[in-house]
Amino acid sequence: MTTTDVQFAGSIPERYDEYLVPLFFEPYAEDLARRASELRARRVLDVAAGTGVVTQALLRAIPDAEIDATDLNPEMLARAASRVQSPRVRWSPADAMRLPFEDGRFDLVACQCAVMFFPDRAAAFREARRVLAPGGAYLVSVWDDLARNEVARIVNDAVASLFPQAPPDFMARVPHGHGDPLRIERELRAGGFAQVECEAVSRRSRAASARDAALGVCEGTPLRHEILARDPAGLPRAVESATRALRAELGDGAVDAEMRAFVFTCR
Repeated sequence: MTTTDVQFAGSIPERYDEYLVPLFFEPYAEDLARRASELRARRVLDVAAGTGVVTQALLRAIPDAEIDATDLNPEMLARAASRVQSPRVRWSPADAMRLPFEDGRFDLVACQCAVMFFPDRAAAFREARRVLAPGGAYLVSVWDDLARNEVARIVNDAVASLFPQAPPDFMARVPHGHGDPLRIERELRAGGFAQVECEAVSRRSRAASARDAALGVCEGTPLRHEILARDPAGLPRAVESATRALRAELGDGAVDAEMRAFVFTCR
């Protein structure tokens, strides 16, 4: 993990929200919200809420839920608060490894596709366990590797080919570098969860165009930092290369590709 791996600032929150949320995150947010509704959760903590896609899905799925939504990056949280406005949501900056909440406060803690950003996952899992009430649940999702996530793989390879001496590897190393469900399960149990269930969940990754998908991955993630570190004027070239590669593999027009994540239900 590098310093820039967790920097979602500048123009990244806007690009992330506009392009990546519909491309990658909305389908899994709806799945997580459905699971939360079935668990009858009412006091909910959304950890690493990003720009609020899970928070918004939870509001729709659980009409009487009270939600605390947190994120380490203030600019992501500001974007979330501007797009998801509800008296049932409280927004606050927080580190997942040092949550500013009392013991046993929540029925449910949710964390969608963010544990790979935690420098100390064990500490984050212990904190989630600490703030859960007896009988509470922790819903966690983690991306599978690049082989099962087509858009991320295609963009990763296209951008890497532009810099053969030092290929950017953020997508392979961080979002898609932790898809070992057995290891995650061991870490969750070490964090205090006695019952851990894992399900591989496949969804479709959709965008209006290949360029939209390329913009989302190249400019809406910390991959942007890796590109600029190698070429300060390299973003347009990276987006164009990724667009061409997506069209070559997935065809012209709208993007419709495979993606897969692991969803853990922990008690």
